[in-house]
Amino acid sequence: MTSFEHLTVSVEDRIATVQLDRPPVNAFTQEMYLEIERLFSTVDEQADAVVLTGAGKHFCAGNDLNEFATLTPDNADGRMEIVRRAFFAIQDCAVPVIGAVNGTAVGTGLAIAASCDFVVAAENARLGVPEIGVGVMGGARHLARLVPEPWVRCMYLTGDPLPAGALRALGAIVEVCPADELVETARDWAARIVRHSSAAIRMAKRSLREIETMDIKSGYTFEQGLTREFSGHPDSREAVRALIEGRAPEFGRRP
Repeated sequence: MTSFEHLTVSVEDRIATVQLDRPPVNAFTQEMYLEIERLFSTVDEQADAVVLTGAGKHFCAGNDLNEFATLTPDNADGRMEIVRRAFFAIQDCAVPVIGAVNGTAVGTGLAIAASCDFVVAAENARLGVPEIGVGVMGGARHLARLVPEPWVRCMYLTGDPLPAGALRALGAIVEVCPADELVETARDWAARIVRHSSAAIRMAKRSLREIETMDIKSGYTFEQGLTREFSGHPDSREAVRALIEGRAPEFGRRP
């Protein structure tokens, strides 16, 4: 797999573990956004699920402030496009991405976590959108993937982060665990995904990507179309045979 300056990547048992690795708080630069886009556009060639976490004590404390201080109306459009492409590369990744959030995840850190398919978090994690206090906008739409609208507005307008326990109560986080068990816990969730067919995993992710912005009638019709398409795949037929015969299925490892 391609090497990166600010990301560390390992693959084991069909699960890629990706660490944001720019000490001390994994603050993002333009180059780091580009690395994220490159990685998540190709990681499905090596793995059937991804765990995304932060090296050190924190997931991501936002943008590098020295670089961010040079933002102007003249250069903003180009820089913001690079940011969008990174977030969307995670969201549109062909395989599921589990956010494993440790310590601080604010601003860009929150958006990255919300771009994942779901989030597990350490007990010490805090997530938020402090943009109102640093003179920029952004993050509310990503936050809306995690919490109900009144809480989006509360967190966005106050700029105050919430601890992992409170966010789990709101449905934003599927599991909270001790910090030293975070990656293992996320990989356990990933293992529950990769026990399925590689092809089915990718089809399921494709379905989730597409139906997110559809109404229920359009969304279910789209899902039925994928059922029709997948019904001709050997893994689909093997899944049915295995269930009927009461045995574990034997899938191909790639679509």
